[in-house]
Amino acid sequence: MLAEESKPATATETGAEILVDALAEQNVAFLFGYPGGAVLPLYDALYTKSFSNVLTRHEQGAVHAAEGYAKTTGKTGVVCVTSGPGAGNVVTGIADAQMDSVPLVVFTGQVTRSAIGTNAFQELDIVSVTKPITKANFQVQDVNDLHSVVTKAFEIAQSGRKGPVLVDLPKDVTSESAIFEQNAPTKRVKQPQQLGKTQEATIEAALHALSSASKPVVIVGAGVAAAGATKAFNQFVHDWNIPVVATLLGLGILPSKDPLFLGMGGMHGSYAANMALAESDYILNIGSRFDDRMVPKASDFADNKTIVHIDIDTHELNKILQADYSIEADAKAALTEMNRSTAAKTQTPAWNQLVEDRKDENPEDAKPAAGQFNPHEVIEAVGKATNGDAIVVTDVGQHQMWAAQSYPFKHARQLVTSGGLGTMGYGLPAAIGAKLGNRDRDVVLFVGDGGFQMTSEELEVLAAEDLNVKMFLLNNHALGMIRQWQDAFYSNHRSKSLFDHQPDFKKLADAYDINYQQLNPEESLEQQLNDVFDDPESTLVEVQVPVDEQVYPMVAPGHKNNDMVGF
Repeated sequence: MLAEESKPATATETGAEILVDALAEQNVAFLFGYPGGAVLPLYDALYTKSFSNVLTRHEQGAVHAAEGYAKTTGKTGVVCVTSGPGAGNVVTGIADAQMDSVPLVVFTGQVTRSAIGTNAFQELDIVSVTKPITKANFQVQDVNDLHSVVTKAFEIAQSGRKGPVLVDLPKDVTSESAIFEQNAPTKRVKQPQQLGKTQEATIEAALHALSSASKPVVIVGAGVAAAGATKAFNQFVHDWNIPVVATLLGLGILPSKDPLFLGMGGMHGSYAANMALAESDYILNIGSRFDDRMVPKASDFADNKTIVHIDIDTHELNKILQADYSIEADAKAALTEMNRSTAAKTQTPAWNQLVEDRKDENPEDAKPAAGQFNPHEVIEAVGKATNGDAIVVTDVGQHQMWAAQSYPFKHARQLVTSGGLGTMGYGLPAAIGAKLGNRDRDVVLFVGDGGFQMTSEELEVLAAEDLNVKMFLLNNHALGMIRQWQDAFYSNHRSKSLFDHQPDFKKLADAYDINYQQLNPEESLEQQLNDVFDDPESTLVEVQVPVDEQVYPMVAPGHKNNDMVGF
């Protein structure tokens, strides 16, 4: 935040100074970014106004760090990069935020207005590039519009289905001067969205249909957490005593140890979750898409089922599955109405007992060789060492699914991962953002040896910002998920999915002044982990796991949820 004293409500400032003051007005705590020629006026303003400015070591790291901050706090992540290659390097993170509904405001530098369209040095039409992957984007052509554009960008990022907004800043706009008119401070209280009569009637009809169901299941997605509806959701499923299946991004909304929780569903979901989805006669989906990871075969998924879909984004309704009851609504508003309903809460003890019994069905694990670990064993032990309260960040790959399956999640916003886009290299910078937003909580990163090497330069930020993140590098000397698919679908042709040579990760950690430890299977795992978490500084913990360890269960693309392999 700004360290200066309060100033008059109006003042003449450069565009760069106006932008910094507008960020302070939005209560922005951190700006993640990387300087360059087109944003030098802004970085000069950041310097003179002492703004909390986090220098990542790559622009991709900046946008993923902002995502980690936003996912764990619910606040808007803010990014600033230069034009051309700087702007291009944040495209993946913007697309990632769009897929996972993460509120971001991304500022990109641009060449001067007179040079736009001339292929000037480091010019990129980033507005056109990002049009399909943002909620909105703006190019500021007049310094007098800058303040209002920034205000609007933050409003859009947080409204409805949350997502990224881009603001492109020609360099001469940030150098020109204008009057900064400070908005009157207002206490922003989020008002619950009001349901219309049609929505209320549809909800009531859907609940009366639920009263007649004999095998009901609820799917919970990240939209419930985004709406601040975790408490209302827990009340609803416990009042009705309905088994719950989570999406990857919905983990933690219902605690993993809750008797009603069946696990994650879909391609790498639990046996109990997928069997329940396949055999149910009523599915209520709140706050998630019916995406291909949850529903690998959509063509007959809804046969003999009543489908109820509640989503804030009308474009997601009836896109994959035709629902019997489609309700465009904020999850909290919908659940509040559902909890007021007088529909009969019919109990289904036989169904609940069946799905509960299936929770003990687990796939076989590969037998670790000497010096190796079962990854589930390590993740469960980390869960015990952190009492299930850590913020868990993952990269993308096998370790991501192992963490989703084995960590004992207890809270909403506890898992930070790239869901829709599946972005390798996401984990380490996202963990940095998560820790900056939650310095009082343990932050644990599970990362593979492939994804770790994509953004390992961000280790320097851990040291520079004095952050304590525990990084568990699950090293199977492979691109594990690629290797698994090659074995399953490409006749074991392990084409470029094995790492015959790797860096010395201890030396890499030493180079960044990061503590290092390799877990030893011959020693007490509990004691080793206690030593790791007792250390007040970041630690890279290398864990050797079998190259042939699979992520099971697995539902192949185009197969039904109950058509699982791995048992």
